[in-house]
Amino acid sequence: MTTSLTPVDLGLPAEPRTARRKDPPAVHVRVRLDSQLRALLTHEAGTRSGVDPEDLHDMRVTIRRLRAAVIADGAGLGETATPLQDELKWLGNALGPVRDLDVQLERLRAEAVGFEDDERTAVERLLTGLVNERKAARRRMLAAMRTKRYSTLLTSLAAATVSSPIAETNGQQEAAVISVIYKPYRKLYKAVEALGENPPDEQLHALRIKGKRLRYAAELVGPAGKEPVKQLVKATKAFQEVLGEHQDAAVAEETIRRLMAGHEDLAVIFVAGRLVEREHARRVEYREQWRDKWAAVAAFAPEFNRKI
Repeated sequence: MTTSLTPVDLGLPAEPRTARRKDPPAVHVRVRLDSQLRALLTHEAGTRSGVDPEDLHDMRVTIRRLRAAVIADGAGLGETATPLQDELKWLGNALGPVRDLDVQLERLRAEAVGFEDDERTAVERLLTGLVNERKAARRRMLAAMRTKRYSTLLTSLAAATVSSPIAETNGQQEAAVISVIYKPYRKLYKAVEALGENPPDEQLHALRIKGKRLRYAAELVGPAGKEPVKQLVKATKAFQEVLGEHQDAAVAEETIRRLMAGHEDLAVIFVAGRLVEREHARRVEYREQWRDKWAAVAAFAPEFNRKI
């Protein structure tokens, strides 16, 4: 089942929703749902065609932002929040493997740009397994996007977008705006504090995910917040990007070692060794930067630090 639905088809107004700075969080959540659902529909065709990998990337990011909006304090979505969260997670999991393989293939090919012609040919032989994995993952992704489950999710998101938010007092509104950021910040803060001097790659990856959740929460309340919220978004993005570079290097190094295992082609083994060396050096470089980036995040949330 292939969809080509427009926002109007789903019952959204022709023009995107807007909110005033002083509107309650529930209104800002619905504005966010509206903008991100429209973005999802915009990138859907490109994700299906696969012509531009950025459409898949943008669609995946859109899903994360939708999830952040659905679970935000003050969203007022009631019993629909959990099913929406579950279904968005399902869709994200359907898209994720293809995007991850796109990143790895693009990264490793870029690393080999300066290699000799015969060495680049050896790199392509090394990457044959990844190319086949991506083809299989893309077939699974497209199958998921043809299901009734996918079209039902779009309809449910549209219904949540146009639903009437629960009225709140001004005091409740202010508290909700703060708590939207506070909860993900508290989880990130406690995760950082629990780390040892030289944490494993897996723990830094988990930290990156928590950083993303804080960033999306801060983006959500940005229109209702003040200048420090904008600075928090900027600092969290820098924190997330450093950990993202570290994770990409760690995954690339592990992937190369996996693809190289059992290879008897000496040319492939040689270029794989060169690639592993580069990724390892990059992983070490970014590992040394993340604590400074975290300090910048914490500097823009002193009121949260006092509560923890």
